[in-house]
Amino acid sequence: MRAAEERGLDLVEISPNASPPVCKIIDWGKYNYQKTKQAQKSKKNAKTLDVKQMRFGLKIGDHDLDVKLNKVNAFLEAGHKVKLTVMYRGRELAHKELGFKLAERILEDYGDKVIVDQQPQFAGRQLNFVIRSNNNAKAKDS
Repeated sequence: MRAAEERGLDLVEISPNASPPVCKIIDWGKYNYQKTKQAQKSKKNAKTLDVKQMRFGLKIGDHDLDVKLNKVNAFLEAGHKVKLTVMYRGRELAHKELGFKLAERILEDYGDKVIVDQQPQFAGRQLNFVIRSNNNAKAKDS
């Protein structure tokens, strides 16, 4: 303690249960500042993964579907999960199987490039399913 006081620093107990206890002479304010800066830096560099959403109408054209699937590809390459929603309007609810066919067609287009996290399921006036990128397929292509 005397050595710490002479230097104008703090004596910090590192390992109190050790025999003898381990202590360190440091500038506590500077140490604490560096620790919080490091935590902020690591938090800033951490990549947050969102669930992106893409909505389709039941009567979507081939070209429109391709454009939307290209956007979905961009989301998947960025590492995001994508929630795909097929929306039903009016009398389209009488033909629920058409939405399942569209979902099946989308999943066939992707093949083994994606993993289905949530199988297509009908809820209200929507058919929802969630996909994410299959990282193993990327490794095989390289």
